[in-house]
This record gives sequence, structure tokens and C-alpha cells, in this order.
Amino acid sequence: MNIYDKAHELAAALKDSPEVTEITAAMKLVDADPESKRMLDEFRVRQNEMQQRMMAGEMPSQEEMEQMEKQFEVLSLNLNIRRLFDAERRLSVIIQDVNKIITDSLAHLYGAGI
Repeated sequence: MNIYDKAHELAAALKDSPEVTEITAAMKLVDADPESKRMLDEFRVRQNEMQQRMMAGEMPSQEEMEQMEKQFEVLSLNLNIRRLFDAERRLSVIIQDVNKIITDSLAHLYGAGI
């Protein structure tokens, strides 16, 4: 068994999953509406900026966090964007579950504290 071959099989399975298919369909709907696309793009830029600052050790202010939360809530009122967010969340859960399965399989190397 080649681990890299298995990783490629997993990648192909993810690519063909209903969750990825749903993300692709939702993105097409969002992209077809210029206003929805603009709002989502602006949100993603702010989200990425905030994440990069956090990775650099700079925590956002409470006000910034509240603004992002409000913007997320407004975006979620758009049915196509909500559909996209929901599909992305489902894919994220799958990726987290797969990561946990892999990590748990190695727990014996480091003890139960992983």
C-alpha cells in the first residue's frame, strides 16, 4: 500500500463528493449575480485579512469581530450565499473528521494526549 496513492484516492473522492458538487453549484449561482459576488468577495477579503493578522498574533478588536459577524448574518440572508456557506461548512466537517481519523491512528506514537 502506497500512502501517496491512498491520499490521491481520498482527494479524488473529495473532489467527486456531493459537498464539492454543491459548493460548485452554489458558486455558479453566486457568480451569476454581480451584487452577491461583490458582497461575498468583500467578505472573503476581510475574512482573509483578519485570519492573517490573527496568525501573526494580532487579535482583532471586539468591534471588528462584531462587524464580521453582522456581515456574515447579512450575507446569509442571500439564499445562494447561504447555500454556499452551508456546503462549505459540510465539507469542512468532512475534512476535520478525516484529519481526526488520521491523527487518532497515530495516537499510539505519542500517547493518548494528541
